[in-house]
Amino acid sequence: MKLIRRIFFNLMYFRRPPWDSGITPPELYAFIEQHPPGRAIDLGCGTGTNVITLAQHGWDVTGVDFASRAIKFARRKVKAAGVQADLRIDDVTKLTGIQGPFDLALDMGCFHSLSGDGITDYLDRLDEILAPGGFWLMYGFFKSAPDQPGPGLVEADVDVISARFDLVSRTDGGDKVGRASAWFLFRKRP
Repeated sequence: MKLIRRIFFNLMYFRRPPWDSGITPPELYAFIEQHPPGRAIDLGCGTGTNVITLAQHGWDVTGVDFASRAIKFARRKVKAAGVQADLRIDDVTKLTGIQGPFDLALDMGCFHSLSGDGITDYLDRLDEILAPGGFWLMYGFFKSAPDQPGPGLVEADVDVISARFDLVSRTDGGDKVGRASAWFLFRKRP
């Protein structure tokens, strides 16, 4: 299944995938305005839009995506923007060779695509690389029903996360196709 997903995501980058808006969301700008620069990791960074925004605001940034085509485009965009960033092709549940501590982990639509052991592995690695007191800014959409197949959060996922990280804020809304979604800011316990 992972191979099929990797192929699908790489194929999507032969055109502009619907999730790659090329626009940094206001939620990330608000975070940047309220926190001093440090080390950040963008989990599922796609073509690097938010990696560039963070770097332009003084952050030392690592971007990770399992789609090699996305990282290829991200490298071009980072170079054109004249900023420095570490861009890697990797699985967010493994993060091979990536060492923390990071002050911020950004995830815009990656976590909600995981299930089962992938959720546990992701949270274990996040806990390892996030600095004590570090933040995890995460966006995801919700499934319409907990037993619905495919990607999407369920409230039980939020409960699993909240057992490990403190929920600082949650802003519920909807995505462009009408699914319930939310922005979450979690903080690693010191």
